[in-house]
Amino acid sequence: MNRSTYYKHFKEGESGREVENRALRGDILALYSRSKKRMGAYKIRQRLMVECGKRVSVGRVYRLMKSMALPKMSTAKPARARTKPEDGECANRLRQRFNPGEPNTVWVSDITYARVGGRFCYICVVIDLFSRKVIAHKTSGKNDTRLVLGAFNTARSRRGFPKGVMFHSDRGCQYTSKGFRAALDKAGYVQSFSAKGHPFDNAVAESFFKYLKKEELNRNTYNSINELDISLFEYIEGFYNKRRPHSANNFLSPDEREAAFFLR
Repeated sequence: MNRSTYYKHFKEGESGREVENRALRGDILALYSRSKKRMGAYKIRQRLMVECGKRVSVGRVYRLMKSMALPKMSTAKPARARTKPEDGECANRLRQRFNPGEPNTVWVSDITYARVGGRFCYICVVIDLFSRKVIAHKTSGKNDTRLVLGAFNTARSRRGFPKGVMFHSDRGCQYTSKGFRAALDKAGYVQSFSAKGHPFDNAVAESFFKYLKKEELNRNTYNSINELDISLFEYIEGFYNKRRPHSANNFLSPDEREAAFFLR
């Protein structure tokens, strides 16, 4: 370094640009703090013009903010403490084995919704994996444990109260509730859950809802739960279980598949 350059640096002090940048950093910090870390370089540049009368480029604001190492505001929602069972109590015992050898070995269940008179109504189904037959369905204005208990109890009654059935569902609070788990224990059933974030672990129930909406719900308008119940009964009992071919049944309907099994 030249001697003249060295002494010039100490004699002249800060340049005009450095003085200006120092003032800008103070304004940027004030704006950033008042916004509770919500504003980035572009928005701060706009507020510098409006509140401080300073016109600077976005790139300059960005470089100054980067040099100040300002902490970024997290945009992720804080995790809430939940009282759901631990993973060990929510084991996936089914593990996508969707083709049991006989009826009443594995039942799967899920919940969806339909719009009824400007509000939502919830639909719970129970399906026997052997034939893909919908063995029970219930509707309710509330998505709660009573809804799934109603569908479960109906399924047991219609199937003659079988023992040792595996009951598979997602990890919704209705299925993990103490009331529903107690009902399964009392009936002697084994409970199985889909893994977290893996809807394909319950693909059969998901697939049924896909076609229910495409072939029935989306084609109609409902003004009351009674209208929805009639529509579901006609679709499930009059078409899906009785007549609709299913690829998993070699294109037999669920009723035909079960009839063939019991005639062997």
